[in-house]
Amino acid sequence: MKLILLSGGSGKRLWPLSNDNRSKQFLKMLQDDKNELQSMVQRVWGQINKVGLAESTLIATSKMQRDMIHSQVGANVPIVVEPERRDTFPAIALASAYLYSEESVDENETVMVLPVDPYVEDHFFDSVREVEKALLHTGADLGLMGVQPTYPSTKYGYIVPNEILENGKWLDVAHFAEKPAEEKAEELLAQKAIWNSGVFGFRLGYLLNILRDKGWSLDYTRLSESYSDLPKISFDYEVVEKAKKIVAVPYEGYWKDLGTWNTLTEEMGTASIGKGTLCDDNINTHLINELDIPVTVIGTENLVVAASPDGILVADKASSHKIKEIVADYDQKPMYEERIWGWSRVLDYAKYEDGQEMVTKRIHIKAGANSSFHFHRLRDEVWTIVRGEGELALDDHVTRVKAGDIIHLPAGKKHGIKAFKDLEFIEVQTGQGISDEDFERIYFEWDDVLREFLQAKAKFIY
Repeated sequence: MKLILLSGGSGKRLWPLSNDNRSKQFLKMLQDDKNELQSMVQRVWGQINKVGLAESTLIATSKMQRDMIHSQVGANVPIVVEPERRDTFPAIALASAYLYSEESVDENETVMVLPVDPYVEDHFFDSVREVEKALLHTGADLGLMGVQPTYPSTKYGYIVPNEILENGKWLDVAHFAEKPAEEKAEELLAQKAIWNSGVFGFRLGYLLNILRDKGWSLDYTRLSESYSDLPKISFDYEVVEKAKKIVAVPYEGYWKDLGTWNTLTEEMGTASIGKGTLCDDNINTHLINELDIPVTVIGTENLVVAASPDGILVADKASSHKIKEIVADYDQKPMYEERIWGWSRVLDYAKYEDGQEMVTKRIHIKAGANSSFHFHRLRDEVWTIVRGEGELALDDHVTRVKAGDIIHLPAGKKHGIKAFKDLEFIEVQTGQGISDEDFERIYFEWDDVLREFLQAKAKFIY
């Protein structure tokens, strides 16, 4: 059995901490067994490791999330990167092509697809394995996993059974019901319907045949190169609704979608994270502060107070889900990014009457890590090292840097930096058309940078 974890979305219901670069699954707000903070993706990856499925799992994600996944769960975790976001069916097609052409997975192998952020107990993955058994035994096109409902929820979709199979362990699926009104939800419970958890499986060959019928390449590289031509459509619409036979496995255990501030704060091990004070007279109130200034909350009830470089939210928990619609039209670039080498935070931005722009960032490089070796076409940069020590590569020269050094980087100058100790610097960008697209990477590995330096030095000597 192979597992594909889908990691996507911007999670704007958890604004201002989540944004296009840092989705909800990367927010470190849950506590592990050692009472240390961890993210949803770290939690689920730890569970996959514990149940022995890590070597069979890959993560399908976007370019914007690749570094954050490697930073949080390890550089060796296999990842399939979408060239651009095109919904769940193209993403799963690309991951399936990777399994087939890059890993030589047999077409009869079962592939299970899971969201990357379920909040579940470990035995949830026993039910994932049960879906594989149900698929093989029934010969169904698709196998789903649903959650045994605890109340007539209007927040989830439902899987409605046609009949019960294998002494109640499996369900033959009749149809699906979208998020219903409460009265309809009660009727669905009477029909033994279960909540749709977003977990499904298929034999690899079943999906490959769909790709063949569409004339799509089964080669991962070729499919990736033509990815922008694929339709933006969900797996549910393109595959699930057209399947002739579907079987489902009910999961009886703890399961929660931590997609809103209301549900996420219920699972936080502490009421306050970050700099600030949550006074004793607050009732069921949570404070999450990522700013370097203190936040004080006094005499409130059922509130969430969240502050980050992207903004500040003060909301009644029951109404906090409305934030998604409110921020939908916000046209602000993410102010905080977590990368495999560390993190960066935008401190200031200005655009002047003549079109010139200025962006000021605080950048942290972890000890032993390095940025890529790159250059910019449109902007100049000035770095002021404020903490730590490192090694700076400029064109074909390498030199040591430390706190107090100032580096001028005009447009076109190749540069990169490696930290010997935790290193921080203030970066001031100036120019016109400043954007993340103005970035020409040459090397990712520092050994490649040093190799170019040594080759240039040898040419100079001889």
